[in-house]
Amino acid sequence: MKVLMINGSPHNHGTTRRALDELAGTLHAADIQSDIMTIGQKRLPGCIACGKCDGRCRAFDDDVNVALEKLEHADALVLASPVYFASPNGTLLCFLDRMFSAGHDAAFLGKPAACVAVARRAGTTASLDVLAKYPAIRAMPLVTSTYWAMVHGSDAAQAEQDEEGMEVMRNLGLNLTWLLQCIALGKENGKTAPVPAAPGHRTDFIR
Repeated sequence: MKVLMINGSPHNHGTTRRALDELAGTLHAADIQSDIMTIGQKRLPGCIACGKCDGRCRAFDDDVNVALEKLEHADALVLASPVYFASPNGTLLCFLDRMFSAGHDAAFLGKPAACVAVARRAGTTASLDVLAKYPAIRAMPLVTSTYWAMVHGSDAAQAEQDEEGMEVMRNLGLNLTWLLQCIALGKENGKTAPVPAAPGHRTDFIR
């Protein structure tokens, strides 16, 4: 099994990556691979609502399409962001707007997702609220921990001193591992994720 992790930080070895490494260590102990993509230092435009999505973003060919291809072969997704102004950083939001708009349902449907926020001090719960909206519209079970999935610190070394935050990351990894194992066991017994009715209704609130 494999988990795709999106690191929204521009720093390859900052606090966000340290939180993901702690989570990945728990997964690795259960023989689950982690693929961490760091996208925060990239120039990634936002969605321009061109309407040409077909499983890939056709407006821009960049790391969004790389992530979609990786997710199609992954079993779960983790979204992680630093907090700058009480929300996920802008690059990650542009990335996620396009990724969740462009991808086929099969890339997301039934795959567990977890969200992580890292900050020096405040804004983590607000950021987690924003991040959770993405998997929530793609029928992805949201994985939780024993507290909100947040780690505090100005750098990786400080993050390691957040003992509760590190513990929360490990427990998040345990819960994600358990859910992946349950899904695998279900598939072995012919139980798969429900497929939403297609094409579905779209209501515009205009009278």
